[in-house]
Amino acid sequence: MTDPDVSFKRDLSEWRIALVAWRLLVLQAADPVVGAGMTEHSTYRAHPWRRIEHTLGSGRRLFYQDAEALRGEVARLDRAHKRIRGTTPDGRPYDARDAATRVWVLLTLFECVVAMRSLGGDRYDAAQLELAYGEFKEAIAAFGLPEEELPKSAADLPSYFARYARERLEFNEATRYLLDGILREAPRPRRLWFLGDAGWRVTRGLVARVIRELTVADLPPVVRERFGLVATRRGALLSVLLHRGAGAVVPLLPDRLRYRSPEEQRPPRRYRPMRRDARGPRVDRFFREVLDQTGDGYITVHDLRAMAHNVCWQLDLDEAAEARVYEAFDGWWEQLRAVMDANRDGRVSREEFTAATLAGCDRDEAYLEQGLLPALRAVFTAADADGSGFLEFDEYRAVFGGPRVHPAELSHGFRQLDTDGDGRITVEEFLRGFTEFFTARADSTSGAQLLGRP
Repeated sequence: MTDPDVSFKRDLSEWRIALVAWRLLVLQAADPVVGAGMTEHSTYRAHPWRRIEHTLGSGRRLFYQDAEALRGEVARLDRAHKRIRGTTPDGRPYDARDAATRVWVLLTLFECVVAMRSLGGDRYDAAQLELAYGEFKEAIAAFGLPEEELPKSAADLPSYFARYARERLEFNEATRYLLDGILREAPRPRRLWFLGDAGWRVTRGLVARVIRELTVADLPPVVRERFGLVATRRGALLSVLLHRGAGAVVPLLPDRLRYRSPEEQRPPRRYRPMRRDARGPRVDRFFREVLDQTGDGYITVHDLRAMAHNVCWQLDLDEAAEARVYEAFDGWWEQLRAVMDANRDGRVSREEFTAATLAGCDRDEAYLEQGLLPALRAVFTAADADGSGFLEFDEYRAVFGGPRVHPAELSHGFRQLDTDGDGRITVEEFLRGFTEFFTARADSTSGAQLLGRP
């Protein structure tokens, strides 16, 4: 039995899913395993928009692929999560492969689509809800989750959510930061380039307040009760206006505007001239935009592993290839720790990194060979999918591209590395470009432009 008006997959790709995206993150982070993993391993502090893109993007891949591609996506998620384990500061072990946690994370995706429609005024009726849930369960069967962990029918979902919220959810550090801190510090999204840094600093205070009010108002009552949160009248009114407005307008749009496309076009990034003392600002920028994945002003082993995770995620590597990338990045961290972590607290500040990198490059021509370049060789080898010894543009785009990078910026970076202009990058060109980024004193050198035009 089918209903042409019901498609969970179709609803998941609607643009108005953005209205419940932060709600989704909060519900997921409230699970103690997810919260611990986000605190220790995730890049969400420095890259909150990428965290949302990964969550919703993975959801679309799970529900829009054929059986073979779906198995590949599940295998990629398994590989990514098997390294997310450890012990919380209060001594509790956690492991992202915990079955109950995986069920919760997947069900929050389904529940947020249901909430989106309900809040928008076009809720599923009981029969439609069962059809949507059947479609959802069919897709997640590839995870091989224990049958007893999953609610048998959509009618069982309310009791599942109430029980899980009361027994397991916590208003933990990650959840609290998502609601009260991150949006007041979040970097400017690429699509809001026209605001500039000053305009974004003004705007994000308002954005933080709106998203917090909306998220709290939209959370299930049992979750608000568990967290001790109270929905304000302003938040309730905001919820009605935004959801009902979107629910009335979005369905009237043509499909190309109503639904998210896998290949979105981004407005071009505006570049500003860099200061004349080129090396210091470049190294400082590399720390902020590349290394400090957790956004706390320091780099630790978790930042380097988060970088390795992102490379592996983009390239969809097999287990052996992933292991080589992680091993190379762990080696890079050991070099950074040995050279820069003077007080042995397991972290390196931006000032320490910049000063030590400049001094190291001045002192020893082979300095970058002790950590950075082996990691980059591993990235090159992983990205060279056909084993040709070259990176074609499509291979380069697979690791350095993504929805947050404008195509013009990506092409520019490729051209800077392709010094002989033959349309492909050798490993020597690849490593030379990054070496120049750290060692060239003038911004006119091509390698100096890897993070954008100076």
